Amino acid sequence: MNRNVPSLRLLSAAAITALGALILLPQTASAAAGDDGKFAAVAHRYDTYCVQCHGVNRNGRGINSRDMSVQPRDHSDAKGMGGIPDQELFDAIKKGGLAVNKSVLMPAWGGVMNDDEIHELVAYLRHVCKCGSDQ
Repeated sequence: MNRNVPSLRLLSAAAITALGALILLPQTASAAAGDDGKFAAVAHRYDTYCVQCHGVNRNGRGINSRDMSVQPRDHSDAKGMGGIPDQELFDAIKKGGLAVNKSVLMPAWGGVMNDDEIHELVAYLRHVCKCGSDQ
């Protein structure tokens, strides 16, 4: 009788569960931000370029944030985001943090995204913080 067989089955079940969690993680991240069909493509763009610093929950706690001297903005904070004009958000995304007297750690994305994509991202940020015209 081999005593390792139940342990092997348990290990296999754990591996399958972990794999399932990895497959569902991107869907969970978008769901955590309250995405709907209107913002699916923009949420994907955010997941690609912004999540590392701003976090999967859009709360400024991305994987890179622990090593930053200035913490990234919490995009889910209605009070903090509500007072920022759309043009300032646009400029920060397009030209980087220094363009709006914020952190040098915020890169300029104008060479990666066109103006329409940046405007869509600004609208998405308003959706995330529940502090914009789509509410």
